[in-house]
Amino acid sequence: MRLPENAPPFKIALTALASDRIGQVMEHANPLPGGKYLHWDELRRRPAPEALTHAEWWAAVTLARTSLSQPLPLVDKQGRPFVFATPSPVAIDLHHIDRDAAGHIRAAAGAQLHEDSQRYLISSLIEEAITSSQLEGASTTRTVAAAMLRSGRRPRDLSEQMIFNNYRAMEHLRAMRDAKLTPAHILELHRILTEETLADPEDAGRYRRDDEVQVVDVRDGTPLHVPPAYAELPVRMQRLCDFANADETAQPFVHPVLRAILLHFMIGYDHPFADGNGRTARALFYWSMVRSGYWLMEYTSISHILRKAPARYMRAYLHTETDNNDTTYFLLHQLQTIRQAIAALHAYVARKTREQKETERMLAASPRLRGRFNHRQVALLNHALRNVGEAYRVDAHQRSHGVVYQTARRDLLELEAQGLLEKSKQGNAFLFYAPADLHERLTALASNTK
Repeated sequence: MRLPENAPPFKIALTALASDRIGQVMEHANPLPGGKYLHWDELRRRPAPEALTHAEWWAAVTLARTSLSQPLPLVDKQGRPFVFATPSPVAIDLHHIDRDAAGHIRAAAGAQLHEDSQRYLISSLIEEAITSSQLEGASTTRTVAAAMLRSGRRPRDLSEQMIFNNYRAMEHLRAMRDAKLTPAHILELHRILTEETLADPEDAGRYRRDDEVQVVDVRDGTPLHVPPAYAELPVRMQRLCDFANADETAQPFVHPVLRAILLHFMIGYDHPFADGNGRTARALFYWSMVRSGYWLMEYTSISHILRKAPARYMRAYLHTETDNNDTTYFLLHQLQTIRQAIAALHAYVARKTREQKETERMLAASPRLRGRFNHRQVALLNHALRNVGEAYRVDAHQRSHGVVYQTARRDLLELEAQGLLEKSKQGNAFLFYAPADLHERLTALASNTK
């Protein structure tokens, strides 16, 4: 990765303003040149306004941003505060997230997600567990990983262990959503995330013990970031927890969504662990969002979005470090990531609702079948129609829908009795398979009016 050029410091930018040109230069004092929050490395490659040098243009932009910036109670490794601003793109993104992640999402038919939330939540937790692990090197197919988590079987290799740990951690965070964050919580979260996945097992749940850790571009080995000294980590983690727990009366006021993103940012910046920092950062982001009332974030996967463009994610960090600790670059990147994740959830809900309605229409076409299947059985049949030969276990069906074992067992046995699943035994457990001609069997049942 090509490293961005450092932005000229504010004082140097000011010296670029010749006294007899201040008025002309300040006509371009806009924090959003071209409508975007451009870094110096981007601005210097664009045509400067007529009669201005790039240095003068940057000085005007910097001055406009300084009036918007506020210092945070978070500091870099030299003890200098990070800052943030809320220009219009930030305000617009926050407006959309406030509306879309703390209110109600409705399916195509108008039903609220809460009505069938358990199934969507399980799918979401599985998606985030898989993609968050894949961001850090896990390599297994989504089908195999999802089957492992739904069935509850133990991981078979390192990749599956990472995914299994991520899933456990997300469930753990749901249980502590009302707790105040402490360094001990962060260490425990890291332990859950990294158990049986580290070169040194004792590194799970403890801070790194040396300064050998660096962030590098995995593609070409370019050093990107040197984190603070390990001896500072206890103090820095306590400072981060104090920031995480602050309420709306704290100064400066930090919007809850920005606070969650900054938690993510600081774990990445401090890199407190030998490995697993990214997973820990993303998990704490979810904790903070849900704790602040953004319940919909439990159903989204930001890792799925980040995995599509990892270079942009790293560049957002680098832009902050190379422009006087301005975290606005990272905030803007993550706000867009959140909005994309929410949009993906809307699309997912619409698609699943449409598929289920199609199955329901087929199942409801016959008076004989009308009302015969409950929503869990309809969901399983809908999945089975698209995954011929899939095996279903009672305990996996139980987990997917949040019901007791007896209810899940009855669901599957009823479908088997009607010839829609086939049963076989594996060890002490029964497996239920979708037959290859499931659609034909359903059609036959639906058309049979006897």
